[in-house]
Amino acid sequence: MTVTTANRPASRRVTKRATPPHGPSGPDIDVRLVARSIAQAALEVLAGTRPVHQLSRSLDAECYLSLQHRAALTRKYAARTRANSQPHRSPMVRSVRVCSISDVICEASIVVAEEQRCRAVAMRLERLDGVWQVTALEIG
Repeated sequence: MTVTTANRPASRRVTKRATPPHGPSGPDIDVRLVARSIAQAALEVLAGTRPVHQLSRSLDAECYLSLQHRAALTRKYAARTRANSQPHRSPMVRSVRVCSISDVICEASIVVAEEQRCRAVAMRLERLDGVWQVTALEIG
């Protein structure tokens, strides 16, 4: 005996997505945009297409100095290994995920595609005086 069930065709299946807790106009939207722009700008700093001082308001002192040091090391390494440097294409952010720790603290993970590879960026953002500032930054 064969039992058959009435299944909907794949094209007619309805999938429900969980709605974000704050809705489309909630505070997480601006955190995602801030995380996206800071991640892209940080990778442009490492590529040498953006000056690091443009991120001085977005990064705390420790993150700023760390990014500045890494950019200097990257430039030094690139100068030694490449005689003819090709023009760099801007990195493209593929996805941004934000996790709210509290009302003033969020953590974000970003996937960024470059010319030859994809990279991961993780950051912790804290709201200080109404402005989101990165207090921890890891670039893979």
